[in-house]
Amino acid sequence: MSANDQTTTTGTDKAKLTLAVGTFLAGVVGFYGLEGQSDLIRVIGMVVVAAVAIAIAMTSQPGRNAWAFAREARQELRRVVWPTRQESIQTTLIVLVMVFIVAVLLWLMDMFFMWGVGALVRPGG
Repeated sequence: MSANDQTTTTGTDKAKLTLAVGTFLAGVVGFYGLEGQSDLIRVIGMVVVAAVAIAIAMTSQPGRNAWAFAREARQELRRVVWPTRQESIQTTLIVLVMVFIVAVLLWLMDMFFMWGVGALVRPGG
């Protein structure tokens, strides 16, 4: 995102965002207020209300900035060099072996400390 895209939020943008949040909250209230209706109708209604709220929010500058950020993040995700299957398996096995080694070392240290504390507090020890 360029520095020119970083503009301040105007009163109109704040009103649009407030309207979007209000629309979404009205949808949530409606969802729970219509408990007697079919779940399918309630869910479809909530999805429609959420889509309307998102559409309202996207008309504001922060909404456009969020959309631009999502587009750029998707482009960046395509540039990532993902590991091959073999590299993933090898890395996973190395992590599992290291976890096992650390677990055994911690167990041995715990046993040693239990023996030491037991030798200190044992009656007649």
